[in-house]
Amino acid sequence: MSNPDAEAKKELGNKAFAAKEYDEAIKHYTAAIAVDSKNCVYYSNRSACYGGKKEWASAAKDAKECIKFNPTFIKGYYRLANAQSEQNEFDAALATIKQGLAIESDNPQLQKQMRQVKAKRSNMRRAENASSNTASSTAMPGGMPYRNLDSSTSKEVMDLQQQLIATTKEYRMVKANIMKAQNGKRSNELTRMELEKLPQGTDAKMYRGVGKMFMLTSRSDIMTHLEESVDKDGKEEKDLSAKLDYLERRLKSQQQNIQELTKSASSE
Repeated sequence: MSNPDAEAKKELGNKAFAAKEYDEAIKHYTAAIAVDSKNCVYYSNRSACYGGKKEWASAAKDAKECIKFNPTFIKGYYRLANAQSEQNEFDAALATIKQGLAIESDNPQLQKQMRQVKAKRSNMRRAENASSNTASSTAMPGGMPYRNLDSSTSKEVMDLQQQLIATTKEYRMVKANIMKAQNGKRSNELTRMELEKLPQGTDAKMYRGVGKMFMLTSRSDIMTHLEESVDKDGKEEKDLSAKLDYLERRLKSQQQNIQELTKSASSE
């Protein structure tokens, strides 16, 4: 049976959520969880709030908690799959949807979500291949260079195509690392927020993950570590974003160079 105090806090959260006051709603749902930490609905609702703020790592974390406390609660699978999809984790999202459909095979919301995720995955793959397609479109059918190009220019085009492919791969890698840094930062910030709610001088034992081990650590040391990790991830995200901007400019320049070289051949 639901706790009346927790339910009252949930209702306040629902009102704030309806008004798109996500931070306020998160505060109320968090208060409800503090009273009843095993109610899956509170985690589901808070996950929706994080989704409204585009904080997908936190949204996924709450959705997983929701499923943990009630594996038959279909909305938990929907929330988790949505957060995974927004982080371009399409295969993971599809696996989550299938888990939900195994419980309720005719759920229209999950069925629709599966179609949407598959479409997004296809679109992403087409976008990722766009640069390679651009490179191959500068050649004649069969992969042969434009016959109007002399041997020197033809070699230059082929070299640019290889550079374009290499830059595209590097671009994808940097983009993935940015997402990794963002997820790490959000996860550490969320953990720090939860620890800040604990009373000062609490006697609760705390452990910090170090590699594959867990070490008994004081609250202050864990807070310091989290703050340092947030700062480190933030700096890494900033540096990688600058590199991504540079790679975007390089991609455009390489594509333009190929187009300019081949344009002269097609006009002859």
